Amino acid sequence: MVKEYALEWIDGYRERLVKVSDAIWEYAELGLREFKSSRLLAGELERHGFRVEMGVAGMPTAFVATWGSGRPVIGILGEYDALPGLSQKVVPWREPLVPGAPGHGCGHNIHGASGMAAALAVKAAMEREGLGGTVKFFGCPAEENFSGKVFMVRDGVFEGVDAVLSHHPGDMNAATLKSSLAVNSARFHFYGRASHAGASPEEGRSALDAVQLMNIGVEFMREHLPQDARVHYVVERGGGQPNVVPEYARAWYYVRAPEREEVERIYSWVVDIARGAALMTQTRVEVEFLEGVYNLLPNRVLAELVVGNMREVGLPEYSEEDLRFAEEIAKTIPREVKVGQLRKSGRPGWERLVDKLIDDEVPDPWGEGTVMHGSTDVADVSWQAPTLEFSTAAWVLGTPAHSWQAVAQSAAGIGHKALIFASKVLAASALDLLTKPEILEKAKEEHKRRLAGRVYRSPLPPGHKPPLDAWEK
Repeated sequence: MVKEYALEWIDGYRERLVKVSDAIWEYAELGLREFKSSRLLAGELERHGFRVEMGVAGMPTAFVATWGSGRPVIGILGEYDALPGLSQKVVPWREPLVPGAPGHGCGHNIHGASGMAAALAVKAAMEREGLGGTVKFFGCPAEENFSGKVFMVRDGVFEGVDAVLSHHPGDMNAATLKSSLAVNSARFHFYGRASHAGASPEEGRSALDAVQLMNIGVEFMREHLPQDARVHYVVERGGGQPNVVPEYARAWYYVRAPEREEVERIYSWVVDIARGAALMTQTRVEVEFLEGVYNLLPNRVLAELVVGNMREVGLPEYSEEDLRFAEEIAKTIPREVKVGQLRKSGRPGWERLVDKLIDDEVPDPWGEGTVMHGSTDVADVSWQAPTLEFSTAAWVLGTPAHSWQAVAQSAAGIGHKALIFASKVLAASALDLLTKPEILEKAKEEHKRRLAGRVYRSPLPPGHKPPLDAWEK
């Protein structure tokens, strides 16, 4: 059968797949700088007969790889950006590979490689069986920092896609029905006037004072926010030395809420607070909008399809070496952290996982009507077509994302097993959508119901371009 052939193809490709994933892990490139990672994935797809378009949506590291023709068009996402400061060796203790360098704290090396492998396997099966339709792999940069998919959506890259599948490594095997938080990200630049802080402070106007007053204003605002809203910030620049009144200071803010309209309202309030801080300090403020993201539209039809294929493919089996490494990693995660992570998941029966090392179940989809308190640019794709991003257990239970433990496991045996498993689940699910039109139709009907007449409007201001120089600021 067609799915069995795809799974066998992935087994035969296993060694190369692991090498690709580990190479991206070693590159550990920051968002919009994933030159080696994107070229590796695109080159592998091109070598297997895909037509590749590089540099889509104004981002040199974004690409689309296409094989086949006609409908349906099934999209598979792949991410490959790393996080700053999380460099880590493949050891169960904290030891940077390169101190201060980036690391794959969200396992995006697995994300990109699993999607690529699935696309290749689907192509191989379609070719062998003479199936019609199109498979597209979307190479998506900068998920962590600048939401590359939002630019891709705005520029029409996802137009004509019938359904989209995506895999994200995690500590559970799960296809949930949760939504996510919409978000705006912006920098607030304050400009004052320098002077000697001791001899002539009256001549100065402190940009740092303005940043601090803005932050205080936001803290007082928190009491009046919806419960699931989030506002967080860092002060990126605050002056050079104490005896000089800072003429420039800068804060970077994230504003999150369960619905896009809520984000816009709260963000507008934050901007007003920044302007008020500038008035109080006789400084000037400039707002640099960085990114905006929608809330995720879940899809039960796709979630149940993926869960069914997880069970059909079967969970990975681990070697003694895999388990020893996992056990050592687990020792570094305090029990209260693990319990907190599991409780927060909302997974029915999470209590029975507390004493388990690795998730050994495939639960039914859960979380309808709830919100995970992170944000993802997959959400903007989910407003274009039925979309499902699922997770597999690449890390021991309780592992926090964006941690050194996640980096280490993403290039270890447990991560490799999740990579193979996820590739198979993605391929099997994509083939089901290509060969079973009734499933695709039901997913589309559900998508229409969840839209409820709402129209997607890009959260990006007119003319806003990807911040290709962001890491140089």
